[in-house]
Amino acid sequence: MIYFSAHQFFERLAEGTFQKNDASADYRNLFDCDLLILDDLGTEMANSFTSSRLFVCLNERILHRKSTVISSNLDLQDIASIYSERIFSRITSHYLLLHLFGKDIRVQKNIIGGTSPNA
Repeated sequence: MIYFSAHQFFERLAEGTFQKNDASADYRNLFDCDLLILDDLGTEMANSFTSSRLFVCLNERILHRKSTVISSNLDLQDIASIYSERIFSRITSHYLLLHLFGKDIRVQKNIIGGTSPNA
């Protein structure tokens, strides 16, 4: 199992793509591990590189029947417009979509702890 924030995930993909060093083994693990958890998709700077690499990773993991968990505050239409229709298609056809909602735990901790986010 490998857990990455979106920012860390795309940094690792960039290292594996552009550097010829020990990062290649870690890079390959992104595709081969039994479970990849990608947290906060949409918080990274999205561009053609991130879209391309995300597609390749998701597609490879789907083809090899590897499990992937993606969390995001983006709605599905945002995913389609920020990344691509191809990524949108894979996510909506190969993933179980869970819509989680509730109070922000970070805000709740501040209220209970008596601290103010503006302090």
